[in-house]
Amino acid sequence: MVRSAQKIIGIYETFREDMASRKENAKSANRVLRISQLDALELNKALEQLVWSQFTQCFHGFKPGLLARFEPEVKACLWLFLWRFTIYSKNATVGQSVLNIQYKNDFSPNLRYQPPSKNQKIWYAVCTIGGRWLEERCYDLFRNRHLASFGKVKQCVNFVVGLLKLGGLINFLIFLQRGKFATLTERLLGIHSVFCKPQNIREVGFEYMNRELLWHGFAEFLIFLLPLISVQKLKAKLSSWCIPLTGAPNSDNTLATSGKECSLCGEWPTMPHTIGCEHIFCYFCAKSSFLFDMYFTCPKCGTEVHSLQPLKSGIEMSEVNAL
Repeated sequence: MVRSAQKIIGIYETFREDMASRKENAKSANRVLRISQLDALELNKALEQLVWSQFTQCFHGFKPGLLARFEPEVKACLWLFLWRFTIYSKNATVGQSVLNIQYKNDFSPNLRYQPPSKNQKIWYAVCTIGGRWLEERCYDLFRNRHLASFGKVKQCVNFVVGLLKLGGLINFLIFLQRGKFATLTERLLGIHSVFCKPQNIREVGFEYMNRELLWHGFAEFLIFLLPLISVQKLKAKLSSWCIPLTGAPNSDNTLATSGKECSLCGEWPTMPHTIGCEHIFCYFCAKSSFLFDMYFTCPKCGTEVHSLQPLKSGIEMSEVNAL
């Protein structure tokens, strides 16, 4: 009986450990990555810039500086409009909706998803939209020369803004360590990002990456190798292997019969020259090829350039008489 009871207790303990490990894996699978939360913030900033640029284009034909006086108020109204149809109604910003993320009430004792309360949403608007409006308006207000006597008030405002910036920096460092509450406003209000739908464990495959790396390395090798290859010499080698040459290379009769066209450009040779074989070249074709490649060879027979010599006048006259 004692042994059976011990076995039952051991089975129960292993079952509890298995369930606990499964719960931990589920929590880690549903945990929002830090990069996803930061991407959501960047998407929100990009959307605000896009909305503001589109709004200012509507007043492009009006008097310049029309919106400059009321710019903080206009921006606050636009951000309130976005807040009404994003966080207030859908519990998520635009960037979070794109990434399948939404806010959850962290103060709720219920383990299930609990959306932020109405007060939390309102305070979120006050802290984000109202805070930015107050900062911009105070900056414009203290910049006025007539209100330069409020030096102490300006110092107090700058001190409060500095404290908020410092708090945001400390919160960001804590966020990098724990991965929760990306902004100071989220930490103060008790709302954090969760997935709208449960996420499966990511399975990363490296087949595509390995293939891309292989082809990228092969392309870089070709880019390095191709400039070192002489195409003309390669063509000459292939032609010498495929078409065996016959006849004496230094024969004047052969020069006379093959001197009707340049071996490089295929036209009637201008100032015909030879390079030590039976083929004829234009002077400029042979000279430019030799200057470009010191190891230039004849493209038809593969003979290396020994010396660039003009064609004999007798052969030229025989060619002219033949035509």
